Amino acid sequence: MAGSDQELTALASEDAPAGVLVREGVYGDKITTVEPGGAEFIPLHERHGRPLQLFWTWTSPNLEFATIFVGVLAVAVFGLNLWQALLAIVVGTAAGSVSQAVLSARGPVFGVPQMVLSRLGFGYWGNILPAGLNSITAGIGWFAVNSVSGAFALNTLTHMPKALCLIIIVAAQIAIAFFGHNLVHAFERYAFPALAVIFVIATVVILAKSHPGFEPTAPPFVGGKVGGFLLTTGAVFGYAAGWNPYAADYTRYLPPKVSKAAVGFWAGFGVFVSCVILEFAGAASATLASNPSDTPTAAFTSHLPTAVADLTLLAIAVGAVCANVLNIYSGAMSFVAIGIKLPLALRRAIVALVAGVIGFIVALTGLNDAGTRYENFLLIIAYWIAPWLAVVLCDQFLYRNRDLAVTEAMLFNRRHTNWAGPVAMAVGMGLSIWLFSNQTEYVGIVPTHVPAVGDITFEVGFVITAVIYLTWHAIARSGAGSRASTAKAS
Repeated sequence: MAGSDQELTALASEDAPAGVLVREGVYGDKITTVEPGGAEFIPLHERHGRPLQLFWTWTSPNLEFATIFVGVLAVAVFGLNLWQALLAIVVGTAAGSVSQAVLSARGPVFGVPQMVLSRLGFGYWGNILPAGLNSITAGIGWFAVNSVSGAFALNTLTHMPKALCLIIIVAAQIAIAFFGHNLVHAFERYAFPALAVIFVIATVVILAKSHPGFEPTAPPFVGGKVGGFLLTTGAVFGYAAGWNPYAADYTRYLPPKVSKAAVGFWAGFGVFVSCVILEFAGAASATLASNPSDTPTAAFTSHLPTAVADLTLLAIAVGAVCANVLNIYSGAMSFVAIGIKLPLALRRAIVALVAGVIGFIVALTGLNDAGTRYENFLLIIAYWIAPWLAVVLCDQFLYRNRDLAVTEAMLFNRRHTNWAGPVAMAVGMGLSIWLFSNQTEYVGIVPTHVPAVGDITFEVGFVITAVIYLTWHAIARSGAGSRASTAKAS
């Protein structure tokens, strides 16, 4: 993971604890400097920022069409009315936002990315499972999804070829992510006011034109309202919780003594407000008639006055960039957190560049049939994030009183193992998908026979994983206690 010239710190200092890899280079708060290093500890003299910045960092990336389309799915695909959709949106988003707050609060304390913190629950090498999945789903999957929505918006606005629009969007995203942490935060901050104003206006117009009493005459989902509600909740949670594996990436530069409550609140609140408002706007737009031949973005903006529609299309394109600079940055961060040694001072930046190119190629294939691909992708995201989250939260709870110095040293110890994490996650994912998955590519055993259950894969995956992880550690502790008692008696 680290450059070949780096070694674990032998002694604690005023700038770094003992037993960690310290990020090399000078960075500070410079915006136009390429962030050096990879997924190492951020030395204290490099710390800067304040919790409030997390509000726009987590609001701006959700002010885009991918968020709107989640709400569209609730009505147009899962067959809910507007108020049922709103309830599912609030419930699912709240769950993903609370976990975002909890995880974000740990960043300033430990000064490392989220997927390095994940090593506590998975062990150094066991962490390859979630870190590898996140590098693919974030740096390539989410990157492709959002690039397509941005390209659609730019195509509708300018009538340039979709492929050219995609190239423009991707080039902007890669450039910002390449420079790194400070430019990412700055871009989200300056994009926020314009995006917020435009999307608030668009949402008000859509809500004014919507039909609150609209009831789909023949819900496309065979499970009916209950199944549709559960599917929507899962998709909404998957969207909000999709940011969870990135949480500490954007708080690790904050000073360690900053208020944890403030960090958690602004991070979670930014996700919650932006997702609920735009997803509700999407659900409302689905109650209006549209041209079936329109792209998803064109269908949404067709209900707006021309000037507002053009501004909204521009905002969708910019919002896609806001989302994807986080996706590609954290996808690259997850890759370098896997443990592969890359003796390059700009290893994170180079990985981001390569991931962006791969994501562009994947996005090209998604310019057709984007709706179905996006629906499946949302559900698959929740399938692995929920079990990963169960391990992370359970480990954090079990060892909440563990000495900070011991915890910090474990993060970079290649001999640190915790096989309860990857085993519990793998079993939780396998069983929950096999039994409860409900999407076009695969329908599990339960929804095949009882369609009304919808898709509760993420709930079941979370519970199964948590039970296995907690049981494993309870048995391990009991065994350790018995051996200690025997040794004492002898």
